[in-house]
Amino acid sequence: MPDVPLPPFRRLHHVCIVVHDLERAVAYYESLGVGPWFDYPKGDAYVAFEVPNPQASAAMRYRCCDLDNVQLQLCQPPAMDCPQRRFLERHGEGVYHLGFEVPDRAAALQRAGELGLRVTASGHRADGSGFAYFDTRERAGVTLEIRKTAAR
Repeated sequence: MPDVPLPPFRRLHHVCIVVHDLERAVAYYESLGVGPWFDYPKGDAYVAFEVPNPQASAAMRYRCCDLDNVQLQLCQPPAMDCPQRRFLERHGEGVYHLGFEVPDRAAALQRAGELGLRVTASGHRADGSGFAYFDTRERAGVTLEIRKTAAR
């Protein structure tokens, strides 16, 4: 039997929650003992960056917390049109996407395409790191993302 490539959604890296007020959300989580929180590290510039609204993406605010088994990300979208803002206005605060770490971004993108998934936003850097969001909300109930973290 031939080897079938594994789906790219095997290693959960983070859960991203959109919120109206980033500071209020962080303060609440801290009151529950969840922390410490840090600003999302943007990293080097992308060599390719395709998102619905680049200005909104640049204005997006994130805070992250590394738990023992997964990272939490809180996202406050700007008052500009973007998928995160539309989600927040339609559904209120809640889980926007699940992010999965992959060893090879290009291979994961190819496998996702073979699974019939369409990329809705993506970016990659010269070092091979990057991300891609897929059109899974209607069928999975949430947006799925793959990401390749830069080597340290």
